[in-house]
Amino acid sequence: MGLRYKFNRLEFAGSLGDLGTLLPLGIGMVMINGLSPIGLFFSVGLYYILSGIYCGVTVPIQPMKVIGAYAIATAMSASQILASGLLMAVVLLVIGATGAVTVMGKYTPKSVVRGVQLSTGTLLMTEGVKLMLGTSRFQSLQKAVEPYLTVQGMGPIPIGIIIGVAGGILTLLLLENKRLPAGLLVVFGGIGLGVILGTHQGLDKLKLGLNLPGILPFGFPRTADFTFALFALVLPQVPMTIGNAVIAYADLSREYFGNNARKVTYRSACLSMALANFLSFFLGGMPLCHGAGGLAAHYRFGARTAGSNIMIGLVFAGLAVLLGDHVLAVVNLLPMALLGVLLLFAGSQLALSVIDVRERKDLFVVLVMLGITLASNLAVGFIVGIGVAYALKSEKLRV
Repeated sequence: MGLRYKFNRLEFAGSLGDLGTLLPLGIGMVMINGLSPIGLFFSVGLYYILSGIYCGVTVPIQPMKVIGAYAIATAMSASQILASGLLMAVVLLVIGATGAVTVMGKYTPKSVVRGVQLSTGTLLMTEGVKLMLGTSRFQSLQKAVEPYLTVQGMGPIPIGIIIGVAGGILTLLLLENKRLPAGLLVVFGGIGLGVILGTHQGLDKLKLGLNLPGILPFGFPRTADFTFALFALVLPQVPMTIGNAVIAYADLSREYFGNNARKVTYRSACLSMALANFLSFFLGGMPLCHGAGGLAAHYRFGARTAGSNIMIGLVFAGLAVLLGDHVLAVVNLLPMALLGVLLLFAGSQLALSVIDVRERKDLFVVLVMLGITLASNLAVGFIVGIGVAYALKSEKLRV
């Protein structure tokens, strides 16, 4: 297998680095929107494995965040989410197969790519802090700082802050440690904490078996579901996917892995996501994508080869097959605050990519995009950023 695959504790630690993005949205869409746990975990695991084998480098797998966050916040139906996944698959297939995305990538200025990376990194750090404070959407809906721990605080201090600070300090101390990688300690230490202090909800129902996901477990969505999904979910998601999950992700992959990432192109990223969303649609899982933030997370915690994809993919697919619909009972042992720690460090890694921006006009574009993203969303920031970057090419404009 050569250097394409390494199977060691650093690769495994890196493979766990993006759980802070993946698990809160995935758990939320199962518990609040009713998606299939086995279908969701199995499709994520299979996508990790196949994309890693094809690309030969670490490849991130994430939920589509606009769809996931809005779906959880409004408690929309599983059929509406699945309709959005199928529509996204069609859109990505068209712009990937026709080569349109390559043209988009070619004419997207580097300052806009850096703006997407800084904005995404900042959003990840913000969400990480919310998970520690207990104020994320999922925690607010559950009305608990740590929904699956028996202890919610020590005196006036929420337990999430205590766990988050301790996890953050440990991560800082061990971030470059190859013998005891920070990602492994955070995840397995957190699971140990969940065993000791957890509510153990659903653990009594665990039975090992052979469970395979069903095909179209919720039936085929109705026309009304597709209409709603198109306007409420797909149209806001498309610009963010192109900006972050295609252009920024592919550029960052080449930055990290050089020629080893030659198969990670704008076109292959689009087609990969299209196929993944067809798969996830039929299995009752969530809409899936790549992402610059996910790649930064895996890389920061030690992943350097496709071996990390194989390992985390087997974990997700294995949990789905062995535990079936009770898979969340194990996943919920990991405190939300420690997922927040992973997000905080992943976000900072991605945001630091702006360190090579030197020109004043380019920095202006990056900062305008950050401001717009924080005030509205990344899709709007991406579109405005392109407009501002091209306007500033004029010698008549100064900033």
